[in-house]
Amino acid sequence: MKFKTDTNLTPTISVLTLASLLTACGGGGSGSSTGTLNLGLTDASVDDAKAVVVEFTGVQLQSAGGDRIDHDFLDEITGNTAPRHIDLLALTGGTTELLLDGVTLNAGRYNWIRLKVNAERGVIDSYIDLLDDTRHSLYIPSGAETGLKLNRGFEIPEGGTASFTIDFDLRRSVHYPSGLDDDRILRPTLRLVDDNTAGALTGTVASGVITADPDCDGVEYVGAVYVFDNGDLVDDLDGRGDPVTSARVPNDGTYSYTVAFLPEGEYSIAFTCDADIDDPGKDADTDPTDGPVNFIGETPVTITAGKTTTHSF
Repeated sequence: MKFKTDTNLTPTISVLTLASLLTACGGGGSGSSTGTLNLGLTDASVDDAKAVVVEFTGVQLQSAGGDRIDHDFLDEITGNTAPRHIDLLALTGGTTELLLDGVTLNAGRYNWIRLKVNAERGVIDSYIDLLDDTRHSLYIPSGAETGLKLNRGFEIPEGGTASFTIDFDLRRSVHYPSGLDDDRILRPTLRLVDDNTAGALTGTVASGVITADPDCDGVEYVGAVYVFDNGDLVDDLDGRGDPVTSARVPNDGTYSYTVAFLPEGEYSIAFTCDADIDDPGKDADTDPTDGPVNFIGETPVTITAGKTTTHSF
């Protein structure tokens, strides 16, 4: 099945009609001047799953001028609405999938982006496949009504192109609360990154570091590199001073990692073999079932736009 994006204010308004309406209403606040938007999706992987599939139905944008614009996903052959099922675990290490590709918008300021999703309780529209071969519904509270909203504003340049990537950090997003039967709750931690000001981080962990740490023992090894804003304390996932993002370090003999779409700036990074016991819904200070997470090799790194920084532990 092929997909395209329907740019509309209501499901019955055509693309050409919408273009006229935007010109008249000044959707971005800059008269008839227009620019284009590319919007991609990437992910920082979760530890205990084989697939995390989210059903996306479209994207909604709010202009500073007051107009709200919907881009619903359509089947290119039939023209009917057609949700896109995207496996977020396939989008790690800098891999992306475009949600919007060269969409024309009025130039100017936009206040927020909303990802429209289907993720109902007890319904296998969005789901997670665990390592034990079980499949569980992913439930986003109020997801059908409010979707996944990013409140960061952005600009569409006149006659130019704005390119952004949404980092969908699954390691901080999937929760396993009691009382929901087989459902898993998805409370996404999302970052909107300007591709033009982003760089990447890559490297390896020496095998000697792995063998010297008792936490890295055998089949229980779950390694990850955590990336923190410069000045933040290196800490686990507990809602206080959490990392900007993290990246898995697979137990494959090479122990390599890649963190993409980091805004340029100063960061602190650290490696841990304890990623499997780091539950974002728990606090190690008060809950003995969470952590503590032991970090190795904390070091500062500088990320430069358009470049890849290399650091090995």
